[in-house]
Amino acid sequence: MLQTSNYSLVLFLQSLLLFYDLFVNSFSELLRAAAAVQLVLFIIQDIAILFNIIIVFLMFFNTFVFQAGLINLLFHKFKGTILLSVAYLALSISFHIWVM
Repeated sequence: MLQTSNYSLVLFLQSLLLFYDLFVNSFSELLRAAAAVQLVLFIIQDIAILFNIIIVFLMFFNTFVFQAGLINLLFHKFKGTILLSVAYLALSISFHIWVM
């Protein structure tokens, strides 16, 4: 079970991953000459987005609604968040392929 201190750790981790995502989106064009460095940054960015999605699902699994077996209710309530996160990951990967 997650305690209050663990929620702050999860929030800090997601904020850190979000900051990295913003950083790479802002400054990736400066590394256009160094394609290998840009590729590594893009791969790390996509992995960070994937980690954010995994963290959201892990937070779902720690709720009483999930443990009570009402998975359909939980996914229906957060359908927009899940679809938006997966769409952002897909758009990010397709943009990185297009840029490279």
